[in-house]
Parts: sequence; structure tokens; C-alpha cells
Amino acid sequence: SRQDADNIAKYLLEKRLAACIQIFNSITSSYWWNDEICTDEEWLCLIKTSQKNYESLEETLREIHPYETPEVIALPILTGSQDYLAWLGNQLKNN
Repeated sequence: SRQDADNIAKYLLEKRLAACIQIFNSITSSYWWNDEICTDEEWLCLIKTSQKNYESLEETLREIHPYETPEVIALPILTGSQDYLAWLGNQLKNN
């Protein structure tokens, strides 16, 4: 739910496991679960963190997320604005 997404975002930010979290409006996800095709409304969170914090972030998400198997994937940052990347690193613990 949107409330779950907001709660997760706030928790991760308070723990400094994320520097910024963007919550996308409701999306529809279709997927296989227990040998059935399911379709649900979900809220996609784009969570910005560092490679150093990824393991802690994933562990925390697994603990607090309401899904049994939440989608947690990592995409590398190949390059970016140096000012932004410096800001991102300064917001996180362990950096």
C-alpha cells in the first residue's frame, strides 16, 4: 500500500540506509506466485544508497517489508553529477 511505501521510506531514511527514496504512483504488477498468475496494485520505490550499505539495506527491507519475497534488486551507478554523488555519500552511514 502507499502507507507501507511511506513507512518503509521513512524508516530507511531515519536509519541512513538510503539518501533519497522516490515513490512512484500506483503501478500494476503481474507475476507468478504459488503456480498462479497474480495481478496487484503496488508502489515502486527507487532507493538510492551505496554499495557499502546495500547488504544492510536489503536485510532491513526483508525484515520490514510486508511481502514474503519483496523485489529487491540493485542497479549500478555508472556515472553521475559529482555534486549529487558526493551529497548521496554524505547522507549515508558507513560512508
